[in-house]
Amino acid sequence: MTTDFDIIIIGAGAAGMMCGAQAKGRSVLIVDHADKPGEKIRISGGGRCNFTNLYCGPDNFISENPHFCKSSLSRYTQHDFIALVERHGIAYHEKTKGQLFCDGKSQQIIDMLLAECERAGNEIRLSTEILGVEKKDRDFVVTTEHQTLTADKVVMACGGPSIPKMGASRFGYQIAEQFGLNVIEPVPALVPLTFTDGLKAPIKALSGVSVDSRVSHPGAVFDEALLFTHRGLSGPAILQISSYWSPGDAITLNLAPQTDLLSVLKTARIETPRKSPAVWLSQYLPQRLADYIAGYVKQTRLADMPDSALASLALMVNQWHVKPAGSEGFRTAEVTKGGVDTAELSSKTMETKSVPGLYFIGEVVDVTGHLGGHNFQWAWASAVACGQAL
Repeated sequence: MTTDFDIIIIGAGAAGMMCGAQAKGRSVLIVDHADKPGEKIRISGGGRCNFTNLYCGPDNFISENPHFCKSSLSRYTQHDFIALVERHGIAYHEKTKGQLFCDGKSQQIIDMLLAECERAGNEIRLSTEILGVEKKDRDFVVTTEHQTLTADKVVMACGGPSIPKMGASRFGYQIAEQFGLNVIEPVPALVPLTFTDGLKAPIKALSGVSVDSRVSHPGAVFDEALLFTHRGLSGPAILQISSYWSPGDAITLNLAPQTDLLSVLKTARIETPRKSPAVWLSQYLPQRLADYIAGYVKQTRLADMPDSALASLALMVNQWHVKPAGSEGFRTAEVTKGGVDTAELSSKTMETKSVPGLYFIGEVVDVTGHLGGHNFQWAWASAVACGQAL
C-alpha cells in the first residue's frame, strides 16, 4: 500500500512538530515510533519544560562549525518562541540565568505544538516503526512496518541516542551515513561524571552534598551548583562542563569561588587560633564537605598549621583538580554532542547539499547547546528554518 505526501517528518519531538507547524499548505505526515509525542519535552525541566533561555545566543552552542547555528538562531529567536507561548496563554517564569519554565506542566508545550500542527493540517502517526528511507528517482520512499510511504521531501528530526529508555537511537545517523553524509562521532553531553573506584569510595560519604562552585576546563568555565553523588559529580556546573570534557581530562573545582581561602585562613589563624580546620571551613562549605576536606589536614587547630598546610587546605577548596574516570553515558545524558556534520547542510534551510529534499534538524545535527533551555531553542530555530523552506 502506497500513500503519497509532500513532506514526511521523522520524529514527533520538539523539532519535528515545530517543523510541521511551519509547513502550511502542504500535505505533511509526522511519524514516530513512540506512542506519545514530545516525550523529551514532557520530562524536561522536572516536568515543567525549560523551553528557552532569555540570553540564548551562538556562544551557548558547541559545534565543529560554531558559526553554523547563527543563521537559524537569528531568524527565529527566543523572543519569537516566547511570543508563541504567550499566544497560547501559557504562564511561565524565569528560574535562574534566563531559564524559562512553565508555571504548570510541560504538557502545555506539547499541547501547544499539537495545536499548531493541527492548524497547519499535519497528520501525526505514532507507534509506527520506520524500517528504512530511500530515494527513488525524485521521490523518497519511507518504509514502515505496515506501509510504504512516498514523499517529495523528508525531514529527519529523530534526535540522538541520549536517554535510550525513551526509545532514543542512532537512526538519524544511520540514514545520514546511508546517503553518504559525514557524522561527527556522537558522545553523551550534559551528563554526570563518574570517579574511579579509588576516589569513589572516600567521596561516597559526600553523596547528596551540593555547593555553589566554579568548574573549569581548558575549554570552558561555569559558575553553578555542583552535586556530589554516590558515583561521582553532577549538578548544573558538572553537566555544563561535561560537554567540553573528554576521557583523560582533568577538571578544576573551586568550591568557594567568591573567597580567597588562603588569605582568609592566614587571618583566621591569628584571630581564631583555637578553631579546628573543619569548624572554620564550615563557614564556607556544607559541614560534611568541610569535614571531608579537613580530614586531609593533620593539625587540629589553625594555630598549629604552618603556611604550607594552610596552602594545601586552600588549594583543596579553591583549586581541587579531579580527573573523572568517565561519564554516566547516554543512559542519563540530556543531549548528544556531535551528529550530522554541519558541512553537509545549508545553514539557511537545513537541507543536505548532496541529497536535494533531505533535511536534518534539531539534536541529530552537530549543534549542542548549554544547559538551560538552549537545546530547545535550537530545536525551534532549526525547525522553523527548515519548515519555512519546505
